[in-house]
Amino acid sequence: MELIDSHCHLDAGEFDHDRAAVIARARAAGVVQQVIPAITAASWPGLRQVCSQAPGLYPAYGLHPIFLDQHRPEHLEALADWIERERPCAIGECGLDFYLDGLDAQAQRNCFDGQLRLAKRFDLPLIVHARRATEEVIARIKAIGGLRGVVHSFAGSPEQARQLWTLDFMIGLGGPVTYPRANRLRGLAATMPLQHLLLETDAPDQPDASILGQRNEPAQLRTVLDCIAQLRGEDAAVIAAQTTANARRLFGLPPS
Repeated sequence: MELIDSHCHLDAGEFDHDRAAVIARARAAGVVQQVIPAITAASWPGLRQVCSQAPGLYPAYGLHPIFLDQHRPEHLEALADWIERERPCAIGECGLDFYLDGLDAQAQRNCFDGQLRLAKRFDLPLIVHARRATEEVIARIKAIGGLRGVVHSFAGSPEQARQLWTLDFMIGLGGPVTYPRANRLRGLAATMPLQHLLLETDAPDQPDASILGQRNEPAQLRTVLDCIAQLRGEDAAVIAAQTTANARRLFGLPPS
């Protein structure tokens, strides 16, 4: 059984002391490929270095809305140059976050729109962060048009999910779906068409219910898979095969 972690931050400092062991545990759990999105311009070189250390690690480059205070207007131009040179599998992590205080909404929009335009220019998928901002994310994707990607750690409504997959955007589900109180999310996982689903961990963040309060890692993707299989009443191998095919198609990943 082959799995792809469609969203993890293996370059994070939390993994500096045991990154090789984390990669080995992921492989042992069946996670054969990982997509690793950037957060700031300063993170791009380190991310590239991490992805060169082992097979099956694929970088995406972008400007995360939470780190708005570290972004500069010239970083969008730098991102275009970086994409042209490095040819990543996606642009991201980008998006909108209207949950955290102190993040200027208009500055977020400008940064996100710039990355949407780059995705269209370079014909790359997007890895989108949408927290308390799903409706506006959908509107901005529609406004530019002709885009594709994934809204990771999806937390919107079933109707918003349907709008997204109509726009050629996948739904990324991870640790939050394993919590019994996440009724709406679990209902979506149980009923949505598998061809629009990606599995993720968001490691080291968003631990699943079995490791609450601990560092998350890509090997935990198997727990997410097993939970969704149980919710759907389907064979985990079938879900693994479809979501792996989905990720390879979206990100242009080779067979492992």
